[in-house]
Amino acid sequence: MENPRSGEVIVVGSGVIGLTTAVVLAESGRQVRVWAREAAERTTSAVAGALWWPYRIEPKALAREWALESLSVYEELAVRPEETGVRMVEGVQGESRLDELGPWAARVPGLRASTAEEYAGTGLWARLPLVDMPVHLGWLRERFVKAGGTIEARTVTDLAEAEAPVVVNCTGLGARELVPDPTVRPVRGQLVIVENPGIRTWLVSTDADAGTTTYVFPQPDRLVLGGTTEDDVWSLTPDPAVAAEIVERCAALRPEIAGARVLDHRVGLRPVRDTVRLEREVLPDGRVLVHNYGHGGAGVTVAWGCARKAAGLTRPTASA
Repeated sequence: MENPRSGEVIVVGSGVIGLTTAVVLAESGRQVRVWAREAAERTTSAVAGALWWPYRIEPKALAREWALESLSVYEELAVRPEETGVRMVEGVQGESRLDELGPWAARVPGLRASTAEEYAGTGLWARLPLVDMPVHLGWLRERFVKAGGTIEARTVTDLAEAEAPVVVNCTGLGARELVPDPTVRPVRGQLVIVENPGIRTWLVSTDADAGTTTYVFPQPDRLVLGGTTEDDVWSLTPDPAVAAEIVERCAALRPEIAGARVLDHRVGLRPVRDTVRLEREVLPDGRVLVHNYGHGGAGVTVAWGCARKAAGLTRPTASA
């Protein structure tokens, strides 16, 4: 006789990885609870610039598969941008060349070499998903609840607290202490939010000599300026000097940004790991623990692909 609780799943974590995984599980008919230390709007995901692009994430081959699977979902969601927070927006990925990318790039909409008018250096023009994360996280939460899921505010100090037949660990940086997994580390990112002076395209520019990546992401009601990549820095307090430097770098690329009114300063800690941990573990008592963390700054890019893989690993017949 089947255990009546065998379909129960607890997803620990309410960022974009946790909520997307919970949606996939709930919509497959599972009974799912999300344990959230904080509301989704207060997670690292809420701070993300959230442009789809498979960068700085390993293993590369799998990450590109997950990214393309997610791209297909985002293209569908972009039909309802006000509801889902997803829009398809054109822009330039600087310091990139077509011949440096693999076969996966053929699937990217509008991908071509940028012109001199579009970007002063070598770059790629593309039409990519750009996600308004506060809107998207709220939409994911609503979709999850509509599928029968529940969200519980709970701070977890040990994954053993989650007494369900299946537990999915989507705790991001929290996995460092919870697993514990000391290979997960923070990479600090600081953003400046300003009024949009009329910019409609996104831009990412990398200065290898200076070690900086500068980006401009237009959202419906604001302009997101970045950024920083500070390894092993835990501070969530915005640095005014860093903020001024971010605005200066962005204005050098798009002069109309100079003088734009600053609306907010934000800091997020990317949960970086040498490789994403997406695997199944059978505990001594027979319960299943699926890990889905370590996506760094590419969580949005691979969210749906990873969620579907993680959901598959929760099935009794899944291979370890």
